[in-house]
Amino acid sequence: MRRCVFLLFTWIYTALSAPCIPRDFGNNGTVCVCNATYCDSTPVTEVPDIGFYMHYTSSKDGLRFSTIDGVFNKELPADSNSFQLDFDTTFQPIHGFGGAFTDAATMNIKTLSPDAQENLMRTYFTEEGSNYHFGRVPIGSSDFSTRPYTYDDYEGDVQLEKFSLADEDLLYKIPLMKKAVELNPEIKFFAAAWSAPPWMRTDNNYTGYGFLRKEYYQVYARYHEEFLNKYEDHGLKMWAISAGNEPFYGMLSITYYNSMGWLPRDVGTWIANNLGPTICKSKHSKTLIIGYDDATSGLVSYVNETFSNGLARKYIAGIAIHGYTDTSIPANVLDGVHEDYPEKFLILTEYSNGSPDAETGILALGSWDRGEEYILDIIQNLQNWVTGWVDWNLALNIYGKPNWRGILGDAAVIVNPESDEFYKQPKYYAIAHFSKFIPPGSIRIGLTHGMTSVKAVAFKTLKNETVVVMYNTYLTDQNVTIYDSRRGQISLKLPPKSIHTLIYY
Repeated sequence: MRRCVFLLFTWIYTALSAPCIPRDFGNNGTVCVCNATYCDSTPVTEVPDIGFYMHYTSSKDGLRFSTIDGVFNKELPADSNSFQLDFDTTFQPIHGFGGAFTDAATMNIKTLSPDAQENLMRTYFTEEGSNYHFGRVPIGSSDFSTRPYTYDDYEGDVQLEKFSLADEDLLYKIPLMKKAVELNPEIKFFAAAWSAPPWMRTDNNYTGYGFLRKEYYQVYARYHEEFLNKYEDHGLKMWAISAGNEPFYGMLSITYYNSMGWLPRDVGTWIANNLGPTICKSKHSKTLIIGYDDATSGLVSYVNETFSNGLARKYIAGIAIHGYTDTSIPANVLDGVHEDYPEKFLILTEYSNGSPDAETGILALGSWDRGEEYILDIIQNLQNWVTGWVDWNLALNIYGKPNWRGILGDAAVIVNPESDEFYKQPKYYAIAHFSKFIPPGSIRIGLTHGMTSVKAVAFKTLKNETVVVMYNTYLTDQNVTIYDSRRGQISLKLPPKSIHTLIYY
């Protein structure tokens, strides 16, 4: 009887799924095409009984959330090459996955028709899509804006009487953030400033080698409080606020996009004496403060020096990192930071890769290689105590624009307003294989194996589901076995360059 129920479940699941409509852009790879009337989706329905599992696959060859069901084999013992789950060994809880509501992203989304916008937002913020639980928003402009600006570009306005949100907030970011809340009421937002108003800086500019003037430390803390006030006036509360985006970059003389330098001891002083007390005494006292917010290459020395200020360490709840140097920095750097500061959560707040072709100025749409970089970075971070992974721009156009300094980029979703379409790239599915199945509150569990060709990570959800995500890095099939001492074995053949999510009770 149970098997009959499971077969019925599978039929219903298949009937409700909407398959990818592929489009091949030559040698680059395949995207899934969405428009105002259609977008692929994959509902996630609970596995009906113990002993069964669901298996989702996406691959370089074109599979996108291909779904099959299976039954554990209880007869075979574990072997030395199998992936063995260890439920007694637990690691970090998961905060979630998401993307950034930049000016560029929200402006691009708004170029689509209302129905196409609806489908794009649903593809990110519903369970049938990516099930994103995080949204990052810049405080003022970033380089992915059409112009540099802050919320108080009036020289000497120390009382912040002229502080006001920009048109970019009111017309683009806030409406789409509200839509995200409508689709997923559990979403959490966090914010970071790329720069203080130029008149508060030593170089009186949005860019370049510049620092916050000490006489404006408290003014800048109130600037952050006022941002929180204005966004809450629109019904948007911030889960966390950063001490500043990429403080290292602002200390370089070559800096040419919005960035402000922070010496680690200075930012510790500002947090301890100004930002921390200001937020804690305000109506936003539950808003967390996260520190660092830069590449892992400078993480250890910066955090150690910042935390030499005991009050700063007290106020900072988590350490934010960016993934741009992850391939050159040993992942055990994160293990060391966790060991030194176990009370602080680690969260990756920005990652992206790729840019338009130098000759055509158009993105290499459908690149699986870029998607693979996402997959491997997510797995590496999750294996090393990171609790959340947040992509950069939610959407860009086919030229990787806009960016006021011409630093063009790629995104998981690319919009094409001329055809009223958007394209879901392999990197979209790379993230979704995690975000869709590993909700906030899940706990990473032990997973040991003897294979180098397959990268994997495992979790236990609040619903008592086990989730295993694997990636075959090789250009050949790989045979794997997942062993659960309570349930038995799952034996699979993983196609070349393919990502897999297994879920079961």
